[in-house]
Amino acid sequence: MAGVAAPTVRLLVLGVVRTRGEAHGYAVHRELMSWRVDTWTAVKPPSIYHAVKQLEREGKLHSVRAEPSPRGPARVVYGITESGVEEFFRLLEGALISPDIEEFGAGIAFMRSLPRDRVVELLAQQLTVSRQIGVELQDMKPQWPDAAEPPHAQHLLDLWTGVFDANARWTAAMLGRVRAGEFSFADDQTAGSAFRPGIT
Repeated sequence: MAGVAAPTVRLLVLGVVRTRGEAHGYAVHRELMSWRVDTWTAVKPPSIYHAVKQLEREGKLHSVRAEPSPRGPARVVYGITESGVEEFFRLLEGALISPDIEEFGAGIAFMRSLPRDRVVELLAQQLTVSRQIGVELQDMKPQWPDAAEPPHAQHLLDLWTGVFDANARWTAAMLGRVRAGEFSFADDQTAGSAFRPGIT
């Protein structure tokens, strides 16, 4: 649908506001840029601000107050609504099983917002999906033109098979780390404790 922010940027924006408690658009942008999000997703500053405004219109974010800005008009500080929290968790769980590498990466960034057992379950699903796609891509090769002829479809299938094989290996390793007790998750957090998204 035209004008609708992609799931990845919606998840990132909601996740930042939820983690910080309150944030204006520039603070969300600054936080995401500090993660170098523009290097592992297609998310750019305009899409961040667009998502903030859209999420406010949808009632997922709400205006808390206006703060003076050293340049230009006052900045609107946003908080996340109950509907926004529900949307965040819906997008987060979807991202952790998504075959889209950018969306999956955004899910990994906020996976600690979920209980450990739920993350194990979702990563196991991601692993199954990645392996299955790799198999299906290889099964398609006989249906495509000769490998030596343009558009080299068989070679492209090998490329994408390699991508999903690599994703499966990475996911299997991460799944093992989570199962082994690495990282802290929502059910490990003490009341009132704060944590930054990510896997470090």
